[in-house]
Amino acid sequence: MNAREVLASYYVHANDGDWDSWCDLFADDMVMDEQLAGRVEGREKLRSMMTGMGEMYASFENLPRHFLVDADGEEAAVVSHISARSSSGKPIEADVMNYFHIRDGRITYMANFHDTQPFQVLSQS
Repeated sequence: MNAREVLASYYVHANDGDWDSWCDLFADDMVMDEQLAGRVEGREKLRSMMTGMGEMYASFENLPRHFLVDADGEEAAVVSHISARSSSGKPIEADVMNYFHIRDGRITYMANFHDTQPFQVLSQS
């Protein structure tokens, strides 16, 4: 897959709640700097973390607004918006910017940037 296909799949799988397929988009030795979870190293660690997503959220939707991919197809940024509900039904709305490094059809590095305030309802659920 090229970078645009990887990114499109990333959001389709996330919005479908198919976290196993979502994790398959990452390289074995991936690194993620995630604002809420901190630094995550390795796809299997990421996969084990994602098993709890269904319990944290009653609903989760991450809709991309803009895709920016460099000419080599190895670096990308996506601006998106998350609309979700915590397991107790509290709403979450957040604008997000994700940075990706993609090599050989897999995400090798990802960082996300968003306001953490809306996600505080997760700790209150």
